[in-house]
Amino acid sequence: MFQNKYSYFTGLIEDFLQKLPWKANDVLSESMAYTLMAGGKRVRPVLALAAAEIVGGAPEVVIPCACGLEMIHTYSLIHDDLPALDNDDYRRGRPTNHKVFGEATALLAGDGLLTYGFQLLASDVPVPLERQIKVIRETAEAVGWQGMVRGQVLDTLGEKGELSVSQITNIHHLKTGALLTASVRLGAILGGGLEEEIRQLSIYAAALGLAFQIKDDILDIEGTEDALGKPVGSDLKLQKSTYPSILGMDGAKIQLKQKIIEAKTALEKFEEKAEFLLCFADYIETRNH
Repeated sequence: MFQNKYSYFTGLIEDFLQKLPWKANDVLSESMAYTLMAGGKRVRPVLALAAAEIVGGAPEVVIPCACGLEMIHTYSLIHDDLPALDNDDYRRGRPTNHKVFGEATALLAGDGLLTYGFQLLASDVPVPLERQIKVIRETAEAVGWQGMVRGQVLDTLGEKGELSVSQITNIHHLKTGALLTASVRLGAILGGGLEEEIRQLSIYAAALGLAFQIKDDILDIEGTEDALGKPVGSDLKLQKSTYPSILGMDGAKIQLKQKIIEAKTALEKFEEKAEFLLCFADYIETRNH
């Protein structure tokens, strides 16, 4: 059931993205599409669609807004890979954007995806306008100076320094968790969820976001380049504080398990409707890429 539903959601997402006007035949469009259409797990839009469904909404209705989230996420990847930040050469098994198009074009492609993402968030979708305004505002807060951007700054400043668990948890809550939470909330709000439903889904997403990052830290040590599509050991190269470097590998895996349990516990009131999101938490814990 999980794989079929995941494939259905990603099919909707890929179909929408493929129909966007990427054939402008200019370097900016090529650069934007190069990273956006390179595959990936589509975690954020899938979570948005699943959250809309669990509260009784129609996933298909929120597709444009969900794909806007994927654009915003992709912009962050392009910028993260730049020499001024993580200085990565590969992403999803092929050269990073700036390695193909140059740093200036990659930087501007990220800017283009960020703004295009908000254009899609403001699309003409059949939901009450106040719900749409709410998710646009929340998404802006999640990815801006109060959220993802702040997390990236703290992560960069923390390189080559020894951070505590609480410090790296705060960084990951902002850098990774904020957009994941905004994705789930977007689906639940646009889908017409009740306040208590949105609250419980937000708890689920916050725990899942930390679990996602802890698993990334683990894979940076135990993963393979073929599975990840990029070199392993980048955190060690940058001398970053990670969950394994602070807690040890066993401690990091215990922390991962605890976050997965927290995420699943938040879904108890949804009963059988929560099957997909429960399986999604398992997928985050066991993934190899």
